[in-house]
Amino acid sequence: MSDKRKDYISWDEYFMGVAKLSAMRSKDPNTQVGACIVSQDNKILSMGYNGFPIGCSDDEFPWAREGDPLENKYFYTTHSELNAILNYRGGSLDGAKIYVSLFPCNECAKAIIQSGIKTIVYAEDKYENTASVIASKRMLRSAGVKMIHYEHTGRKIEIEL
Repeated sequence: MSDKRKDYISWDEYFMGVAKLSAMRSKDPNTQVGACIVSQDNKILSMGYNGFPIGCSDDEFPWAREGDPLENKYFYTTHSELNAILNYRGGSLDGAKIYVSLFPCNECAKAIIQSGIKTIVYAEDKYENTASVIASKRMLRSAGVKMIHYEHTGRKIEIEL
């Protein structure tokens, strides 16, 4: 009998890695966010990243963060969490877990709650003092959704493509 490898990645490292890899698909020049939804038995159900809806050209819609509301990205982009929820075609997400690279805003929190996801594992919370995230946490707590800050392991994973 041989000894198994001891340096394999944990489930949390794996799923957060998938969320961060998904974020790399985002064409947003400022903020790239990824999400990975996982079943209770550690199966990946869906993934998403922030970007424009299908059919809305990345070249025709604005990426700006400021200025006229119709000329910046905020009315047009779909966040990673909502994309992951909408990309899922398998039925119910009741009891699922979502790994996100950035803590969800209030709009995504509503979608997470309504979809039945019960746990959020998040890597960063850089907007924690904004009204959007304060409202998000208030709703998530009220709905009984667990919020877990991902414990960074410092492990570097390199993939040659």
